Amino acid sequence: MRLSNRSKTPLYSFIYSLAGIIFILWLIAYILEVNKFDVFGNKSWVLLIIPIFMVLSLYFSGKPIFEYDSDGEALNFRNCHILYLLSKNDVKDEFPKYKLLKFSILNAFVFKKLYIYVSSKKSHVLILKYDISYLTNKQVKDLKFSLNKVVKANQENKQEDNTETD
Repeated sequence: MRLSNRSKTPLYSFIYSLAGIIFILWLIAYILEVNKFDVFGNKSWVLLIIPIFMVLSLYFSGKPIFEYDSDGEALNFRNCHILYLLSKNDVKDEFPKYKLLKFSILNAFVFKKLYIYVSSKKSHVLILKYDISYLTNKQVKDLKFSLNKVVKANQENKQEDNTETD
């Protein structure tokens, strides 16, 4: 199964551009308020609340582009940002399906995160984190269905291996 929201990149670019323009205009309004107009007096810091809240909400909502591919024998995850400054921490992971132990989805008010638990060679568990805030509810449901299918297949294979050795 393939899942991607890359087709919505122009929409995300527009949102980030609009947020940047609003932030700059609000910052100019704040500077003019402090230096020239002085309408709010000592309460001029109130003008900074809205743009700071907007920028922080976009930052905490995470990376907007998420791609998932479960075709074949490997699981592929890719999580990237559309802004160059924030794209340094882009994530691309590929591992065999049999290494997937479990997964969980954290659904907070502002963001959604996907946690993937993968077994490693030395019987450690790696936790991989992906931002899925920009996925629709249907895409999240499809992702859960696909990952549940892989986890159940792994558990059945593990039980079969245990019964054969007994």
